[in-house]
This record gives sequence, structure tokens and C-alpha cells, in this order.
Amino acid sequence: MVVIQALEERILKEGTILPGEILKVGSFLNQQIDTGLLMEMGKEISVLFEKSGITKVLTIESSGMAVAFAAGFCIGVPVVFAKKHESLNLSDNLLTSRVYSYTHQKTYDIVVSGEYIAAGDKVLIVDDFLAKGNAINGLIEIVGKAGAELAGAAIAIEKGFQGGGDFLRAEGIRVESLAIIDSMSDDSLTFRR
Repeated sequence: MVVIQALEERILKEGTILPGEILKVGSFLNQQIDTGLLMEMGKEISVLFEKSGITKVLTIESSGMAVAFAAGFCIGVPVVFAKKHESLNLSDNLLTSRVYSYTHQKTYDIVVSGEYIAAGDKVLIVDDFLAKGNAINGLIEIVGKAGAELAGAAIAIEKGFQGGGDFLRAEGIRVESLAIIDSMSDDSLTFRR
């Protein structure tokens, strides 16, 4: 719980609310990373999912990679990330999904090599933000295409007012968010308690 309070305090102190319900946390989570806070977040995620039998952590490039790394390190499992563009160094066995990015206002074809996630894996999806749930749903689709089992999703910051987390929970997916923002205006935000 200490890490949750620390994260919420950093959001209030250093977060910037931009037009379009965008929350910028570049000073400690995205462009510049507070490594101490990051590792504490990874520890909290590992505690939340400690009895889940996770074998892989899955995220999407690029801003979710730091949180996913911290979680994977603390759990003791590899981290796999979906690329937003195919490249020549990917295998022929590709797992793909289409994802609309609310922040970037763009649709991506995300790609994971099938050699990194397969049947028998138990996958935890980790991301920095959850808004409408598009990225998480795309990653869930990839887990399904691999024949792997979904353990759930761990999120650093959930924009609860945008409904993605509530929708996923209603679908029976375990979603654990370290900070959930219930409302956000041009100059303030409130957290879910």
C-alpha cells in the first residue's frame, strides 16, 4: 500500500493534465523513470500475483516496458513485448492484433513472435496506463492466439472514468491497478478509494 500512496502523490505533484483527458507522467514513469518507484511498483505487482503461477509478462512497446520489466524482474520471469511494427528479425510464426491508441490517435498492428509465448504459458499483461482497454484487449487476443492462459492484467495507472478496467473486470478478467483515477478535469483529479 505504501507504493500506491507514493504513486498517487507523484501523480498529484508531477502529473500534467493535457487536453483530451491525457495525463502526462513523463517526469517519473515514461520519458524519465524513477527507478526506485518503478521497482517498488514491480514488487507490489509480484505480491498481488504471487500465487498465480505466471511464466511470462507481456506488454506493448514502448511506455509499458519499464513497468513490465520491473514486474517481470520481481516475479522472476521473462518479459515479452508486442512490437507496433513488423521487422525483419521476427519469425514466421507471428501473433498479431490491431490496437487503437487513444493517446496517439492511431491504430497499430501489434506483433509478437510465437516462439516467445506458447501453449502452457501463464501470462500476466502489464502496462503503464489503462484507459479504454484497447491495448489490453489486443494483448489478450495475442495470449489467446498463442493458446496460453491469461493470469490477468497489472496496471500502473488506470483512468477509471474511461471505463476500460470496469469492462475488463465485468468480462471476468482480473485487473489490478496501482492507482485508479476516478475523475479528471483540466486542473484536478481524484482517485478511487
